[in-house]
Amino acid sequence: MDAYWFPAPEKFEKRYLATGGGGYAINSGSRSLPGGVMYGAVAGLTDGGFGSFNTQVDAVVLKANGTINWDAVFMFGYKGIGEMTQIGKGITRLFYDMQDDEKLYTYYQGCSEGGREGWSQVQRYGEEYDGVIPGAPAFRYAQQQVQHLYANVVEKTLDYYPSSCELNRILNETIAFCDPLDGKTDGVVSRSDLCKLHFNVNSTIGLPYSCAASNGGSGMGGGPGGSASPIPALNGTVSARAAAVMQLIMSGLHTTSGKRAYISYQPSAGFTDATTTYNNATGAFDLSISGLGGDFVTKFIEEININNLPSLDNVTYDTLVDWMQEAWVKYEDTLQTTLPDLTPFQSHGGKVLTFHGESDDSIPAGSSVLYHESVRKIMYPSLDFNASTAALGDWYRLFLIPGAAHCAPNTLQPNGPFPQTNLEVLIKWVEEGVKPVTLAATHLAGEEVGKDASICAWPLRPVWRGGGGNGTAMECEYDQESIDTWMYEFDAYKLPLY
Repeated sequence: MDAYWFPAPEKFEKRYLATGGGGYAINSGSRSLPGGVMYGAVAGLTDGGFGSFNTQVDAVVLKANGTINWDAVFMFGYKGIGEMTQIGKGITRLFYDMQDDEKLYTYYQGCSEGGREGWSQVQRYGEEYDGVIPGAPAFRYAQQQVQHLYANVVEKTLDYYPSSCELNRILNETIAFCDPLDGKTDGVVSRSDLCKLHFNVNSTIGLPYSCAASNGGSGMGGGPGGSASPIPALNGTVSARAAAVMQLIMSGLHTTSGKRAYISYQPSAGFTDATTTYNNATGAFDLSISGLGGDFVTKFIEEININNLPSLDNVTYDTLVDWMQEAWVKYEDTLQTTLPDLTPFQSHGGKVLTFHGESDDSIPAGSSVLYHESVRKIMYPSLDFNASTAALGDWYRLFLIPGAAHCAPNTLQPNGPFPQTNLEVLIKWVEEGVKPVTLAATHLAGEEVGKDASICAWPLRPVWRGGGGNGTAMECEYDQESIDTWMYEFDAYKLPLY
């Protein structure tokens, strides 16, 4: 079942907008539709055939006999939105009595799972779309979903379960140290790459922390999570064991033999996956298994109809890598969503404007950089880095949003800007040829609320000049050492990981 919102005939601008969902949802409900109507577009969403607009794919991924419901997987993977778009475009033409030779500009916008769905459309229905905005995409699905369990396995392996209070003390110190590395002290980590190069998490050992009693449910990095049990007032100092947990999480998943399997979050991101739960009976913090990761393993990999793993007993780093490999093979043509040859979309004249919060605590920002670089190498194999980047930038541009969390501003870095007019920017690029050299953003909170800002396009990185260390003018610079921190070799696999 699909739903469409139509602008009044006098407001119609010959545009159609497809929208996606988040988490395991294929749509974001009606809240995603006004953004299209305000730009004179018919806006559509789909239930993917799951039975209702509120039914998520993890509720229907298994049949009653315990086998995979491949119809649901394919619809969630790419067909549901692709077919909704084809039908919606036909309905739009009929409703507004458009002539066959009239151009109907077709767009897509979504973030998180919606970002993955956007890339699924570029890869599978490239000739249907003129412009796509896939924000913070949850593609590379096998790695992305399983890696939610990585922090849990680190804690279990090291046998230390830090409180959110202790973790937040480490995070706040990280932000404070890394904030001025871009040349401006404003409470925002705009250069998480420089943070990786210069910050030592062991410098937080011994720092005091203190948190008032709470009713639980507080998370890190602006995202949900945390203990559901009441938590007493906490006082202490950051332990070497907590620093070791955080360092290992930031290093990313490796096999026990040291081969890299995936990317972790940037050091300025909140580590929601590491959130523990308070045990009132013992007065200690215990493991809290990620529901996103556990649900994926039980239902999508093991084909067991339970919502989470009951424990992580006997689960090692190698187990996580094995799950990633198994799911990669199983869902490569549906959910992985990493086809790097985008020739049909590019040849059709399509444009991609993608963004990712640099301090994203749910999907590592490096994930978007990895895919950008994969497309660059596949699409322009005979060109050097600068030439291929320029060629790719003519139709595919990536913007890392300083300080931003997952698809949203970051409560721990409130002075950071966030883009608000992406669809307008994309429309001007597609319909008027105005390429966004930088991305327009706005400060939504903090000391500069209401002021405009500009976001650099990858691989350029922001730096502030002048002001005696508190910069007054932002520039986008090329910094090879910084760029290198975003490049990884995934030697845990025999096949390339795009």
